[in-house]
Amino acid sequence: MYARDNDSGASQPQEQPTSAQVDAAVEAFRMLSDATRLRLMWVLSSAEYDVGSLAETIGVARPSVSQHLAKLRLAGLVRTRRQGRRVLYRARDAHVRALIAEALSHADHEVSGIPRHDD
Repeated sequence: MYARDNDSGASQPQEQPTSAQVDAAVEAFRMLSDATRLRLMWVLSSAEYDVGSLAETIGVARPSVSQHLAKLRLAGLVRTRRQGRRVLYRARDAHVRALIAEALSHADHEVSGIPRHDD
């Protein structure tokens, strides 16, 4: 027996992403695969911070935070702005903030046993 096309109510397949889009997504996920960078992005999703405040908030040495922020910035995941002599960091945009929130929400379901939304 063969399944009928679209019997499940699914919509038409989405257009495949370009190689450039896939490469950019892979790089973003690569940057987020480090626990320190993911913690930084979680904090930066809610407000702006300077390096010192970030280091204190997540309990990591300032030079390490600086190096991670440089990588995140090069990957386009954070933006900066100057305020006097300080450089403030924040998650780049709503897409990045949503990605972080969804990744950690998924992790919460994995570790806590909370039922999934679409089961």
